[in-house]
This record gives sequence, structure tokens and C-alpha cells, in this order.
Amino acid sequence: MKRSSTRLVSLLLGLALAAAACGGDTAEPESTEPPATTTTAAAPEDPATTQASPTTTEAEAPTTTAATTTEPIEEATPEEPMEPTQVAYLSASSANTWLAASREAMEKLAAENNIEIVEFDAQFDPALQQQQFQDAITAGRYDGIILVAIAGAAAIPDILDALDAGIEVVALNQVVGDDLVTAEPQVEGMAAAVFEPPYHRGTRLGELTVAACAGIDPCNVVYFYGIRGIPLDEAVRGGWDESVAGSTVTVAAEAEGLYLGPDVALDAMQDILVTESDIDVVVGADQSMQGAEIALTDAGREGIRIIGFGGSSYAVEAITDGRWWGGLYGAPYTEGRLAMEAMVQALAGIDMGGVDTSLNIPNRGLMTQDNIDEFPGEWDG
Repeated sequence: MKRSSTRLVSLLLGLALAAAACGGDTAEPESTEPPATTTTAAAPEDPATTQASPTTTEAEAPTTTAATTTEPIEEATPEEPMEPTQVAYLSASSANTWLAASREAMEKLAAENNIEIVEFDAQFDPALQQQQFQDAITAGRYDGIILVAIAGAAAIPDILDALDAGIEVVALNQVVGDDLVTAEPQVEGMAAAVFEPPYHRGTRLGELTVAACAGIDPCNVVYFYGIRGIPLDEAVRGGWDESVAGSTVTVAAEAEGLYLGPDVALDAMQDILVTESDIDVVVGADQSMQGAEIALTDAGREGIRIIGFGGSSYAVEAITDGRWWGGLYGAPYTEGRLAMEAMVQALAGIDMGGVDTSLNIPNRGLMTQDNIDEFPGEWDG
């Protein structure tokens, strides 16, 4: 039986409309700022205090019976632990498993540097993220903001507001600007930007697709966007189109997976299988490819090559087992660690600039059965 799921985009629009309706026409919008959960470092143990006894020599011995007294030595008072520095984390979606891995790495490094992270969940809603951004600025208690931008260049005015307020800003995972080829910050004053340029990610994904289509003419490909229209996905698709141009690749169908697990892509792939009988390759984010794999298995369609991008533990296992043809590696835990390192440096007055997380990955991140042992999965998928 075909499985069904609620489309996330419709849900988000519904939630936004419901929230507006519940608020009334004249009510002031409530702050989106999450409650802070301050962690306090353990106080150091009281230092040991010793009081030296006076010593006398025979020549100095008193000739009277009056008692000899000494002034008491005050005990040292342990220093109060420093309050943690607060950093706002403007996440595109707390439910996204890639970003959850980044958050885990950030939390670890933050704890080592007396930093408290307060997460704002935008639920892939650009308008909600813009409101959360302004709430974080006006709160007046954040020294830094780590931003996973949903709307790309549209976040620049909010970044400028944060910089004017003296808040350090680090971009994570997403381009903020019009240049989709570079990892360099595109807003003057930003401390750092940490991600693989999405256009390059698309060209590498295209290379894998052409390799999977070798000897197949035409090679009918189903292409899954994550979220059609957002800067990340449009850049990935642009790079993919460049790589497959002039090859035997033909786009047979397109769909969306929404980056939130297999269900949405499962439904979409089931719909495609009703109308498309000749499919050679399916390409998309790891979460989407999990759903596509289920649909293909349920339909008894064999021999279709699956290519994911993300490098999840699931993808690594699937490539190892031969269920998937290949994939493009991603390292969200490393991204999160580097983003927090950049924030620590920024709070100390040092800007790291652009950090391309793909530069030190084996084989440029292109995973196949021949080299899959070189790629440890950093997230579950």
C-alpha cells in the first residue's frame, strides 16, 4: 500500500497561518527567543590554609610569663566561576539530522570554552528565521550568532544589524550572498563562513552521475531536490547541470525530499514509478535516497543506480553493501566543530574567514564501492 506523509512546506505554511490567526489582529508578536539554560562551572576546591607556629631561639626566649600571640591569617576565598558567554544558534531546522550532528560538535567545543549555546529552530521557514534573528539581536545578551541561513542573501540586512550591535557572526553550511562558488564571507565584518560551496558540491555530484551512466544512452535520471528554490539547492543543481552537460544524461523526472527523512521522497518516488517505466539512475540527498530505495524495493524495480549526497552512516553502509551505486561525502560534525572554533576565535578578536570543509576529504568526496573504506560516516542520515 502506498505510504502517505504530510508535505512539510504545506505544514509550515499552515502553522504560520494558524499562528497568525491565534495571535489576533492587534496583539504584539511574542519573542521567539528560547529560554536560556545556563551551565555553571564547578567551583574550585578550597585551597588548603596553614598557619605557621612562631619559633624562638634560646637567646630570644622571653624572660616573662606573658603569652606570645600572632595575628590570624585569613583563609583564601575561592574565585567565583565566570558566567558563560552566550551564543545564539539560528538553525534552519532542529529536526534535520545533518544539522543535529553539527550541533553535537558545537556543544562539545562550547563546553570546553565556557560558552552556552541557545538554539532557535526556524523549521525551514525564512520568515520565522528572520524574526528569530531580530529577537536574538534585541535580547542584548548574545556575544555571537551562528547562522544556518535559509534565505541566503536575504539574511544580509539582519547580519548587518547584528554586526552593528557588536555581535560576532559565523555562517554555517549555507551561502549568504550571491556568489555560490566561494566559501569566503560575502558580508564585510562577518567573522567566518564554514561550508562546502554548493556549486562545487553539484559539479561533483554530476561527475558521479556521468560515471554511473557510462555505457547507457540515453541515461534516464530522476533528480531529487532537497527544497526547490532555496539558494543551496539551486546552486547544487547548477553545478550538476554543468557536469552532466554533453553526456548521455537525460532528466526523466524531478521531485523534492525536503531533507527530513525518507517519507516525503518515498511518496514522490512512488508517484514517479507510476508514470516512468524507464529509469536508470536516481540522485538526491541521502534522506531522499532512503525513501527512493524503499519505493524501488517495494515496486520490485531492480538495477536502478542510486547516488546520494551527504555521506551519512546509512549511505556508507548502502554503498558498502552494493545497494547504492555511490555518493558524495559530507562531514557535518566537522563543519560544526569548525564553526564553533571560528566563533571562539571571533570572540577573541580573530576572524577565520572562509573555511571550505571539502578541501581535505579523500578523492574530493566521491564515494564508490572501490574507496568507501576511506569515508567514516559523521551522521546517521
